[in-house]
Amino acid sequence: MAKQVSTPLYQQLLDRFDGGLAIAQQAEPAFLKNARLQAQDSFRNLGFPSTRVEDWKYTNIAPFLKNNYSLDHEHAVLHENTLDAAIIEGLDCYKLVLLNGKLMATGYKEQLPSFIKIRPMAEAKEEAGFQKYFGKQIELEKYHLAALNTASFSDGFFIEVNANANLDKPLHIVHTFSADKDLFVQPRHLIIAHRGASLDVIESVVSDNNAAKMFVNSLSEVVVEENANVNHYVLQTAQEGLRLISHTEVSQKRDSVYSNYTFSLPSAELLRNNLHINLDSEHTESHLYGLYLGADHQLVDNHTFMNHRLAHCESNEIYKGVLLENATGVFNGKVYVHQDAQKTNAFQQNNNLLLSTKATINSKPQLEIFADDVKCSHGSTIGQLSQEALFYLQSRGISEDSARALLVTAFAFDVTEKIKIPELEVYINKLINHHIPANQEMIKI
Repeated sequence: MAKQVSTPLYQQLLDRFDGGLAIAQQAEPAFLKNARLQAQDSFRNLGFPSTRVEDWKYTNIAPFLKNNYSLDHEHAVLHENTLDAAIIEGLDCYKLVLLNGKLMATGYKEQLPSFIKIRPMAEAKEEAGFQKYFGKQIELEKYHLAALNTASFSDGFFIEVNANANLDKPLHIVHTFSADKDLFVQPRHLIIAHRGASLDVIESVVSDNNAAKMFVNSLSEVVVEENANVNHYVLQTAQEGLRLISHTEVSQKRDSVYSNYTFSLPSAELLRNNLHINLDSEHTESHLYGLYLGADHQLVDNHTFMNHRLAHCESNEIYKGVLLENATGVFNGKVYVHQDAQKTNAFQQNNNLLLSTKATINSKPQLEIFADDVKCSHGSTIGQLSQEALFYLQSRGISEDSARALLVTAFAFDVTEKIKIPELEVYINKLINHHIPANQEMIKI
């Protein structure tokens, strides 16, 4: 208890464990009730993390927990302009919409092929895939907010793709968040791509721009079975007032490929992404690409964990950050190679660009290697825009604002060029240019 944040919300959540929530969960399958009880015990012991916890050293969530949050979001209303913020021009896709974590009835069952199964989490608990994979990888005794989510989640989605099925166009999942009072919500999601399946998923996070504060503690599990291929895109473009903690736990089987693309953009107050990849079988391949652009007083934190368990696996990770104004960025990437993971090939790189004298970045790439026949490397850089490059572009007739935007776009190119959906790549580049303000105070070299 010495390393947890003391807050009335902690006791409010414990009271909910012991009250109406416990009664509502009596009808759940035994394995799920046991998982919840274990998670409740973990959260009672852990509480909310403080900066004395190593993984939260640079991310102080205490100020974001002081609001008088409601735990009831049954009466939320979806506003059309909020949904409009997630439109990707020219993208042909299947679409799902969630409001505060609850799957909306928007006709998705009629539009999707029969080989993909989508259910609200409340209806998925008897599914064989749910019972086989739910909560199998997450270390509840270690991760404070993952334990809290497991103990008390109520809404979210369950997606299951049949073996050898190939979804012909992307599945665009729009997470909308809206509240007329301060609100605490905990969605839970599970995606299963069975043997030989192929799936492109785009998740957009958008919110209303109003006075209410929302704290979202989200947890997603992704299972990529043998020979399956999943491209997973996450776009975080929520407005001020949203505080988002997102934990994604991925399990990969033999000969599978999982690629994650995470884009964190202004203006949400807090974005914390925990992305854990478990390479559970031989000959698996993982790619992580991240771009975070922070502005104002925004705090953007990316924690990644590449868990190489067995031999002949490959992981590749490139994260880039651009910090404006008073923003704070955090990158903590760990590559862990177990003793049995011989012939591992792992690469990790974090590059950061500071465009303001007041912006801050904390970068900590890590390697922990217990095998002796591996090829692993990591690195981190922090720099500023080159005044010479700016001058060169301006001497060719390009305005200072346009030159700055071009250089930032070029810096991000190593990440954006990896996007396999052309319409999405164009959309991301437009967002980058939109958020590079005119007359930005920059560090002078």
